Amino acid sequence: MSGYGYGYGAPTGGQPYGYGAPPGGQPQGHSAPPGGQPHGHSAPPGGQPHAHSTPPGSQPYGHSAPPGGQPYGHSAPPGGQSYGHGGVATAYPASGGYGSPFAMLVPSTFPPGTDPSIVACFEMVDVDRSGQIDDRELQKALSSYNQSFSLRTVHLLMNMFTNTNIKKIGPKEFTSLFQSLQSWRATFERFDRDRSGRIDSNELREALLSLGYSLSPMLLELLISKYDKTDGRARAIEYDNFIECCLTVKGLTDKFKEKDTNLSGTANFTYESFMLTVLPFIIA
Repeated sequence: MSGYGYGYGAPTGGQPYGYGAPPGGQPQGHSAPPGGQPHGHSAPPGGQPHAHSTPPGSQPYGHSAPPGGQPYGHSAPPGGQSYGHGGVATAYPASGGYGSPFAMLVPSTFPPGTDPSIVACFEMVDVDRSGQIDDRELQKALSSYNQSFSLRTVHLLMNMFTNTNIKKIGPKEFTSLFQSLQSWRATFERFDRDRSGRIDSNELREALLSLGYSLSPMLLELLISKYDKTDGRARAIEYDNFIECCLTVKGLTDKFKEKDTNLSGTANFTYESFMLTVLPFIIA
């Protein structure tokens, strides 16, 4: 894997993301935060280890209100620290500052110099001339170019290029989406060396690595088992599911990297922002 650890490439300084040692020599995922306690096992204010004890009042996590009566995920724990990092202060926004996935799509236009065939493809399905197309119209537009995708894949594409769960897309977003699909098709064909129309786990590993994502064998096997249309018999995935696989890996990695600003391999999420990160990929 060209010397990379698992994650999304090497951060500044050449250490593989998620596997190397951070400044100070501690291995990633096991280093000690200020105060000397290892992540995931340190004690929050009051001395109880995270995830191994109940919060004040002896109520189980996620099923009762902390002191003050606010349910978890809508308020900060005592002292304002986010859950899971043993008193390490964060600057991540609380719920409401993460952005709504249901925000309205801003009207857009085709970028200057857009390929006329892309414009024609959009206008072909925009029958009401609203300047936006819905999920089924996008599915029809892509199918006209021998790129047949399920509605789930179409929804993931729309979410990625609009950053909302509104099932509409405009000319600017459609252009970016179309150009990205062309690039991903070229990647798929490059690593489908036997021209079988499928790529196996080794080919998928190389394809994702070429896109900047270095996944462990366990994650690769999970992806293959998820997207193999033959229920595991082929142990390989076809082009349309390769696109969905790429969208999921890219989308989740991009959301994680927004929080992992130092490329350390760790990040803090509030309960609300974690749910807003993951749920769009589940309910697409």
